[in-house]
Amino acid sequence: MINRAYLSEFLGTAILLATVIGSGIMGETLSPNNTAIALLGNTIATGAILYVIITIFGSISGAHFNPVVTIAFLINGEISKWDSLMYVCLQILGAILGVWVAHLMFDLQVIQISLKIRAGPSQGFSEAIATFGLILVIFGGQRFQKKSVPALVGLYITAAYWFTASTSFANPAVTIARSLSNTFAGINPANVCLFILCQIVGMLIAVKISKILHFSD
Repeated sequence: MINRAYLSEFLGTAILLATVIGSGIMGETLSPNNTAIALLGNTIATGAILYVIITIFGSISGAHFNPVVTIAFLINGEISKWDSLMYVCLQILGAILGVWVAHLMFDLQVIQISLKIRAGPSQGFSEAIATFGLILVIFGGQRFQKKSVPALVGLYITAAYWFTASTSFANPAVTIARSLSNTFAGINPANVCLFILCQIVGMLIAVKISKILHFSD
């Protein structure tokens, strides 16, 4: 029998990446000379789909769709080691599938490697800040306004696309998958380790702060 939670994490992350990559391609296609408009389209679609997938999958798997979210819940003892391992693996696989689906929808070569450079201390710092904020939003929302978590996460990522220099990946699965798309939302594989390391640092700090603020037990 298929594990519903595992399937939810796989499908949800695939849908998220199909949206991130697809909306980036569409935005750049419709506004080839206006990066701001392309990013705005990418932002709105991402924030909207986060609200949708967290709402429909939240009661099944918790709607993590993000390895650092899963690890944060593991640290807090809210998910088992085995489930967390399965979640992370399926999130990465789902994210890659979502990228390929987006490429197919826009009649692009399915297998790609991104050439888009996102390097430097400011990019890494931005990812730490973006991930720190995301974890605080999730834990704070769960503690005080659980029904609002889908909207809170969607709105936070919408804002973070614009207030961070990195456009707020805040997700290792997303980062890995976006390195496989040489499109608007891509990231060069050489920059992936920096992003993921800083995402983990941001998550760990947020877990500590959330305990001080009583966002989590």
